Amino acid sequence: MLNTPPLLEKLPRTFYDRPTTTVAQALLGKYLVHYVDDKPRIGRICEVEAYLGPGDKAAHSSKGLTPRTRAMFGPPGHAYIYLIYGIHHCMNVVTEAEGSGTGVLLRALEPIYNLNENTHGPGRLCKAMGIDKQLYGHDLCSNDLYLAHQPNAQETIEFASSPRIGVDYAGEWAAKPLRFYIKNSPWVSRR
Repeated sequence: MLNTPPLLEKLPRTFYDRPTTTVAQALLGKYLVHYVDDKPRIGRICEVEAYLGPGDKAAHSSKGLTPRTRAMFGPPGHAYIYLIYGIHHCMNVVTEAEGSGTGVLLRALEPIYNLNENTHGPGRLCKAMGIDKQLYGHDLCSNDLYLAHQPNAQETIEFASSPRIGVDYAGEWAAKPLRFYIKNSPWVSRR
């Protein structure tokens, strides 16, 4: 983990307004930044899952527009945050055009700066980053919770794909290779 925060540049709204699988793969190696008590917590994204909208039986949006899924149907570049098992918050990045109901679940981070907790798995990631339902629908182009990249970074990300985790109820959608992760990263939640 770094002693000083890296120089980062916020991702523009256009980054999110693309096909969901494109955004999911492009998020690998990017940074999640959340200011808590005026101090940045920064993690490098190493694992995500794509959710492709109402036709995707594993997506929350498959039930249509509800009070819970409202943010998922909103404009791209916002946070869809929800609670699972009544205790764990999870964060999705809303993608594609407004009304699509698509998003990318952030599953694991490599701790980069001011992160001392476990970041393997979506619930632990949110806990470590201080993300909860108060940030539901939050604009990811804001100054306190956003995704970023290192300008002029030349790193090539080698990634792999696999079926998503924990969506066995979704029938054929459970087997689709919509989980993407950085190959050989020790921070990936589950292989």
